[in-house]
Amino acid sequence: MERMTSHHAVRALAIAATAAVGYHLARGRALHWGASQVERSVGLPGDDLVPDADLVATRAITVHAPAERVWPWLLQLGQGRGGFYSYDALEGLFGLGITSADRIEPRWQELAVGDEVRPAPQVGLRVEVLEPPRALVLQGAGPALPDEDTPPFDFAWAFVLRPGPMPGSCRLVVRERYAYTEPWARWMVEGVSWVSLLMTERMLRGVRDRAEAAGD
Repeated sequence: MERMTSHHAVRALAIAATAAVGYHLARGRALHWGASQVERSVGLPGDDLVPDADLVATRAITVHAPAERVWPWLLQLGQGRGGFYSYDALEGLFGLGITSADRIEPRWQELAVGDEVRPAPQVGLRVEVLEPPRALVLQGAGPALPDEDTPPFDFAWAFVLRPGPMPGSCRLVVRERYAYTEPWARWMVEGVSWVSLLMTERMLRGVRDRAEAAGD
C-alpha cells in the first residue's frame, strides 16, 4: 500500500512538472507571438515610460506595405475612433462599443502628444510618444477596483514600425509593459496577457490586411 501511494505521488509530481513546463513554454510563445529574438530584446520607444516592468509582451508581424501606408491606421486607433481592427463582436460582449474602421478617416488623423486614446469607455491612455511614421506610444494605468484608490499596475503600449525583410515592407511591432503597484496585480495581468494575445494577434493581422489592401 505504501509503495502504491509513493508511486501515485511520483506520478502526480511528474504530471505537475510537465504541466508547469508546458505552461511556461506556451506563455513564452504567447508573450512573443510573431516577434524575432532581435525584436524581443531591442529597446523600443516608450520603454523608459515603464522602466522596471514586471511583464513585457512583444508581438510583431510583417506588412507588405511601407510604413507610411501603415501609419494612418495606427493614428486612428481607439474606442470611439477607428477601433482596434480586432474581434469587434468579442469586444461588444464586454460592452466596449468598438467598431473597427475599414478606411482612413481624416477626422481621426489629428493626434498629438497629450491626447487621450481609449481602449474602453472608462479607460484612457495618454499619447506620450508620437514619431510619424515610426512610433506611437500610449501610457496609463490599469483600472482600479471598486473602493480602491490605487491602480493595480502602470502600463505602456507601443506601436513601432521597423524596416521589413524586403523593399516596400515593414515590421509592425507592438509592445506592452506592465509594472505592478499591488502584489495581487500579477495574477490580474497574467490573465490579461492571454486575452491580449488573442486580441493583439487579430489586431496585427487586421492592420496588415488593411494596409496591404490599400495598395491594390
